[in-house]
Amino acid sequence: MIDFQNASFFKLKENNEYAGRVTDLLLPGEDVVGSFKAMRDGVVFTNKRIIAVNVQGITGSKKDFTSLPYSKVVSFSVETDGTFDMDAELDLWFSGLGKVRFAFTGRTNIVEISKLIAGYVL
Repeated sequence: MIDFQNASFFKLKENNEYAGRVTDLLLPGEDVVGSFKAMRDGVVFTNKRIIAVNVQGITGSKKDFTSLPYSKVVSFSVETDGTFDMDAELDLWFSGLGKVRFAFTGRTNIVEISKLIAGYVL
């Protein structure tokens, strides 16, 4: 599982690579709405959950898939990017898990992600 508590290095940039890697995990009626990649790891937002992909080992053939359902989010916070600070952050508090932080780099549409989450949490 990804160590979300020490994930400050985990800068995500929009990339469709991980959308294809989670296809077999998706439920009927579940659709990918956003896919992001860090150095080796990735995060996929679907219309039902967040799937964090942790690539392990030297060859990267071993992967850990962590499913974070929106139904377990009790609170969330969004920090948009600014003029000089191009990073945006999304903090989610999950029942039974605690805080999970995602840091996005580049021009990520964090407002759309926030709306998606709000639709399930509120």
